[in-house]
Amino acid sequence: MPSILIADRDQNERIGIGWLVNSYAIPYDKVHSAGTMEEVFKMMEAHTPEVICLELDMIGREQWDRLKLLVDQYRPTVVVTTSEATFERAMQGIGLFARDLWLKPQTPEYIRRILTRCCQEHLDGKRMNEEKGTGSGNSRDVSYLDLFFPGHAQAKSYSLMLAQLEDPKRHPELLRFFEEYPFRDKPDLLPLGETIVGVFPMDAVVSPSWLNQIGKRLLMDWEANNDAPLFLVMYDASNHEQSLNETYAEASQALQVRFFKGYRQVTVVDNRVNWTMIDPFLTPAEQRAWVEMLDEGNREELKQWLYTHFFYKEEPYPEPGLLRIRLTSILAQVRRYMISHGLDSGPLEEEYHRVFETILYSPILYRIVVELLLFINQLLDAAHHPSDESRADVVEQAIRYIEGRYTDPALRLEEVARYIDRSPSYFSTLLAQKQGSSFRQILTSLRVKEARRLLLETSLSVQEVAERCGFINANYFSKIFKEKTGTTPRLLRNQKKR
Repeated sequence: MPSILIADRDQNERIGIGWLVNSYAIPYDKVHSAGTMEEVFKMMEAHTPEVICLELDMIGREQWDRLKLLVDQYRPTVVVTTSEATFERAMQGIGLFARDLWLKPQTPEYIRRILTRCCQEHLDGKRMNEEKGTGSGNSRDVSYLDLFFPGHAQAKSYSLMLAQLEDPKRHPELLRFFEEYPFRDKPDLLPLGETIVGVFPMDAVVSPSWLNQIGKRLLMDWEANNDAPLFLVMYDASNHEQSLNETYAEASQALQVRFFKGYRQVTVVDNRVNWTMIDPFLTPAEQRAWVEMLDEGNREELKQWLYTHFFYKEEPYPEPGLLRIRLTSILAQVRRYMISHGLDSGPLEEEYHRVFETILYSPILYRIVVELLLFINQLLDAAHHPSDESRADVVEQAIRYIEGRYTDPALRLEEVARYIDRSPSYFSTLLAQKQGSSFRQILTSLRVKEARRLLLETSLSVQEVAERCGFINANYFSKIFKEKTGTTPRLLRNQKKR
């Protein structure tokens, strides 16, 4: 049976409509009520009611976009009420695809008739979908064979979702998140080694704007309780029909856009990505320029050259493989500089190989460029100051820097490494050798220690404590705090009051 949400600022109105539903035995399974828009949003996300009776006058201007997204996502039957018989209110109802608009006061008989009709329409639609699903040849389930073998699935308009985490080991968490997520049209999920593929049902109403909205909503909801960076590709196939294998091949290409945009992004595509072809090798003139910049130790010029040639803000992007070759061509000039200055041994030699691996395999272009720049600065320092600081001194400088800035939620390993003029990978190795802990462990320990102090010594709310200690999200803060201390922030606060 469907459920109904009655949303009105007037408690008497909510009680009255609820009484009508129960008194006339309209077959709604559950009756929910909400007196504010925040309660409406929570109810829609937690219970996904099939029918919503909503007062238009309670909706704030800044709340419309979120409401429309939720209505578009969950597709409830909407009935709107208002005390203003105006054109504006009518247009707002149309914008929510309202089934009916009630002008207050409305007769109980009319309300009963409309709510009964909404309930019956939902039951009829559910029955038709079940019959369609059990009919021969109508199952929308897709398989790995459809995904990987050409011609295995017939040509149709397949809309896809491709999701990648920076840490593939956490994909089981992401898969559970998708399985429990209240999609308007739930996709078939096919987890792969480094990607989770979602195939939306053929009868889903899909558009680029909807895919962009649901993608952003997924990203926001995932990051609310998880710290693993996520990249999403939403593929819109509404304009052409092809096999699922062909659609997946085109959508997979779009995953490489992450190389330029980074994680925590949503990319919506409707076709194969058109890469720009470039010459991956340095010209003789560019090789000479690099030799001169390195010999002169011109750090600013080196930085600007890399920024100019490797930071892309707009499409079309160069083919990522060609850019990696071009970066190795630059590293070859750096190698020549190392050999000519006798720097091709010891830690610098190890660092050279780390940078080479970064160029080949790092998923983000910006990180590669930063790593390369830091390594070049390291070489220039070693060439001009052979008696560099000891490892211990460098690590101590880094620890002091972290202790002074751990409350900044944007603090990253790369920033600290830049401060001590080392590459992130080399600095991470030094930190592990000296401290026996990773950067993330040290940072989290400092934040949790300060949070414990604030919880015990101040009356700040948990949200305020989280923000002051560098946590953006209070839920994630509570999760980490419990992992490190064995108790939640609220329980610790309560223990203090006893």
